[in-house]
Amino acid sequence: MPTVFLNGEFLPHDQARVSVMDRGFLFGDGVYEVIPAYGGHLFRLQPHLQRLDNSLQAVRIPNPYTEPQWQGILEELVGENAGTDQSVYLQVTRGVMERRDHAFPADLKPTVFAMSNPIPEPDPALAEHGITAISLDDIRWQSCHIKAITLLPNVLLRQQAVEAGAAEAILLRDGEATEGAASNLFIVRDGLLITPPKGPLLLPGITRDLVIELAARHGIPYREGAISEADLRGADEVWLTSSTKEIMPVTTLDGVPVGDGRPGPLYRQMHGIYREYKQAVREGRAG
Repeated sequence: MPTVFLNGEFLPHDQARVSVMDRGFLFGDGVYEVIPAYGGHLFRLQPHLQRLDNSLQAVRIPNPYTEPQWQGILEELVGENAGTDQSVYLQVTRGVMERRDHAFPADLKPTVFAMSNPIPEPDPALAEHGITAISLDDIRWQSCHIKAITLLPNVLLRQQAVEAGAAEAILLRDGEATEGAASNLFIVRDGLLITPPKGPLLLPGITRDLVIELAARHGIPYREGAISEADLRGADEVWLTSSTKEIMPVTTLDGVPVGDGRPGPLYRQMHGIYREYKQAVREGRAG
């Protein structure tokens, strides 16, 4: 029976209960994080916790724990659950009110929940053949940099991609590509790796930042800059990144091959670099 953490307790997941008056349930009033753990070691924990704190501040929910307290809770949760590689999901909502009201008092006690699930090894066919994506209009709100649990637009966009036989949707807003429905975006043009700059219209991805860091470390030219729809469709390579899916090469976009329709040379180089980094995390040599 998997163990979860709820409001200060570790307990079997089928015993975890949250009030129906919780604002997360009634309004989607909360934020979340997803943190991989490889070999029992949490992946890029400090950046994840910093992003959590940024999201909490943005929506005016007090952070219920210090960084060392969060680390202790999450490490214990990983230790309680089986699986060498795990995905830790944590969620903080504004808490429980006596009656439903859009406005909120400042003294609510946040509801804190965390769970962990095994992460399967990425399918080798992904690196060999890539994935299919479609492009869709970005219908989300103006504060996508907040990792809020209010994900209905992302859910609908991702579902539209699945129903079209695609693995992901790449989103377009005002003539520019922003990110995927649940991923960050990179393209390669003439050997240059490009990703949109951080801002309110996209999530500041932890894996995105790591890819940039690894590119700098290994001498791969990169730039943070706007990606027009024409840039996207004319790219030599297109990648999507996320904490649990890692780096995904897009080889077909809207039914048209990307480049020669196979994962490109820069992807193959970064894929190898990323796997080396992940192994270092497993061995406790990297965070």
